[in-house]
Parts: sequence; C-alpha cells; structure tokens
Amino acid sequence: MVGNHSDEKRPYQNFIIITGLSGSGMSSATNAFEDLGYFCVDNLPVSLLSQFAKLLLPKEEEKPSLDKAALVIDIRERHFLSDFHSELEKLIKKGLKPYVLFFEASDEVLQRRFSETRRPHPFDNGRGLLEAIRAEREAMQVVRQKADLIIDTSNHTVHSLRKYLLESFREAGKELPLRVEIVSFGHKYGVPNHLDLLFDVRHLPNPYFVPELKPLPGNHPRVIEFLDKEKDVQETIHRFADLLGYLLPLYRREGKSYLTIGIGCTGGRHRSVRVAEALASFLREKGYEIVVSHRDIAKQ
Repeated sequence: MVGNHSDEKRPYQNFIIITGLSGSGMSSATNAFEDLGYFCVDNLPVSLLSQFAKLLLPKEEEKPSLDKAALVIDIRERHFLSDFHSELEKLIKKGLKPYVLFFEASDEVLQRRFSETRRPHPFDNGRGLLEAIRAEREAMQVVRQKADLIIDTSNHTVHSLRKYLLESFREAGKELPLRVEIVSFGHKYGVPNHLDLLFDVRHLPNPYFVPELKPLPGNHPRVIEFLDKEKDVQETIHRFADLLGYLLPLYRREGKSYLTIGIGCTGGRHRSVRVAEALASFLREKGYEIVVSHRDIAKQ
C-alpha cells in the first residue's frame, strides 16, 4: 500500500473520486463504497463533475440531496486527462474538496488481470498490452500527483482490498453493515444455492408424525408449543444461537455484507421453520438486520 498520507485511519470523507490505472481495482473499490452507503457513479463525464457536486451541497436550510458519493472517473472518459485538473480547481473554489483515490498495480499484475478477463485495454493502439499499460501509466502521472491517497493493489485480492477500504473509510463508531437471511427448507426438495452456513435439524422430534399437527406450519402456536417443550429443541437452538453470536461479528470484521443461513429438516414445514424463527429473534435482539424466508412451508 502506497499513499501520500500515512496508513493510519483517515477521517471520514463524504465525497470521493476514484481513479487510476485500468485493471487496478476501481470496480472492486466502487462495490466497497456502495456497501458503505455511498451513492456511486461509474465513468462520470468529467465535464459533469461540478454539476454533480452540487448534490452534496446544502441548499439554504435544506439538507444536501446526497450525504456521500463516490465517483469513478478514469481514462475511458475522453476529456479526462485534459480537463480533470481544471474541474478539480472549480470544486475547490466552491469550497468542496473531493478526496481523490488513485489505484495502481505493477505492469506484471495488470498484464495478468487483462489476460484473465480478455477485455481490451482502453489505451491499446495495436502495439500490445504491455505498451498500452505503460502508456496509460505515463499519461496518468499528472492525475496521480493530485491524489490524496495512492493504493497499490498488486498484492491485494478482491477480498483484501474490499476489507481495507471498508475499514479505512467507514464512519467512526459505525459498524460495518451485515445483512443476514435465514432460509428454512426441506432436504427432500434440495438444498438452496449460495448458503454460507447450513444447519440440519432432522435430529429433532418431528410434528409431522403427530396427526393433529401434521397439517399445521412450523410457525403455528400449537407446533411451537410442541417443539419448545422438547429439551433437544431448546438445546439445539441455544447451541446454534451461541455459535452464530460468535461467528457473525467475525464475518462483519472481515467486511462481509451478506450472510445466508440455511436451516433444513426433511420437508421444510415444521422443525426448520421453528428453528429459523427462533434464531431470527435471537439475532434481531443482537441488533442484526434479519430477513427470514420459508421456502417449503406450503408444501405437503
């Protein structure tokens, strides 16, 4: 990591310009700032910079239209190199100084990234990828000199870069967002895709075999009463809740924005529904944003 400032935590910034070399990680940076609640625009024409900046300025007694924004402006915009300096000066004269992030990487790393994605380099004039990378690096020196922070992503993965940005630019005292979805399901209908954690509750007593409970869903009071009086149900919920209470802060610390938890029983109608609802209540009490869905609750 290279920067014009030390690597200590920077103060909160509400207006950020993301720029740099093609393939250096600007798209990944944009995703990170979106997760931090920034309004993000990719490839904004530099001529619209001043107009856009007005959205961040208060109007008389009204609040600004935007609280915070991050803009990607780079070599794809044909007037970028010629107009960036003058447009930046206009903003400064208006009392609005954006925080400029410049992303770069080594020639070798940029070559590999472009080879893997198979997309053309915007500076390629037919003389080869390496020449295009070097030509862009030379042309962007004047922009690099205006940067408040220069970030070399050569040794970063998508995940480590995201973690660095989330930790560096989140508001002081504000937790990183973590949205949790809990999905109950029946194993006989298949396991849902894209689960981060999977808990199997087929070991618990099954209301399916109680004739008066069989047609009722797992969130019905009678089914809840039946299951909650069982020691194994209470112990299972307690142990799952204890594990999630330990794991979720670690996921949040690593910068994970979304977590999907699957709770599976045989048919997805009784036990998994009850356990999912109990875990959702526990996590809501801990302050997490929880969405619960019961995929197979209506199936007989």
